[in-house]
Amino acid sequence: MTKERSKSIETEQDVVIRIQHLKKSFGSNEVLKDINLDLHHGENLAILGRSGQGKSVTIKCIIGLMEQDGGTINVLGKEISELDDAALKEVQVKIGFLFQGGALFDSMTVGDNLAFPLSRVLKLKNKKEIDARVNEMLDSVGLKDAISKMPGELSGGMRKRIALARTLIMQPEVVLYDEPTTGLDPITAKEISELIVNMQHKYKSSSLIITHDITCARMTANRMLVMESGVFIAEGLGDELEKSDNQLVRSFFK
Repeated sequence: MTKERSKSIETEQDVVIRIQHLKKSFGSNEVLKDINLDLHHGENLAILGRSGQGKSVTIKCIIGLMEQDGGTINVLGKEISELDDAALKEVQVKIGFLFQGGALFDSMTVGDNLAFPLSRVLKLKNKKEIDARVNEMLDSVGLKDAISKMPGELSGGMRKRIALARTLIMQPEVVLYDEPTTGLDPITAKEISELIVNMQHKYKSSSLIITHDITCARMTANRMLVMESGVFIAEGLGDELEKSDNQLVRSFFK
């Protein structure tokens, strides 16, 4: 079993995301019933849960891709529901979102994929600065030699690394990972999990990691939450949750 990370985040550290009584429904389907969480500065927080329990909906509400029906979402000191489009975009620039499929531009080289947010979002004009940041980030994920390749030439694990590099090149204060190891073989999934930890240490990022992969959660998380039917039913480290009185919680660790 993968050695678990220690619970090193102190509760008095600054909260970068605070969610209180979050609710979200689609018609009569109440997906999020009462979600409450704090993400602390420098912390990796994993949200575990089976498919369809509301994990991805939670992070889409956080980033403003979905509008909540109730409750509050405070990100970096801003109440998301109170922001106009311009103010929301200012917050979104500070949030990195690693989509489950990577969402790379197939018609662009790896280098152009990474340069795109620098020129289009951050409005950088200096090509030397852009090239330097692209090369530095590709080096960080171990794929500097892939700069001229097209996404279709890369393996699934390599595409995931490039997607992570494109997310982090914006130097976000918060990173949201949506099922970062889904569809990967165990060895590649382990490499991606290690990379998430390395990026946390190097860039001092705060992250929410949505996953049903317990190995990934054990490797990356300082703390775990277990979601079921739109609520959190347990919180702690793997060793603690493995001994839970709740059979459903224990089932993740078998």
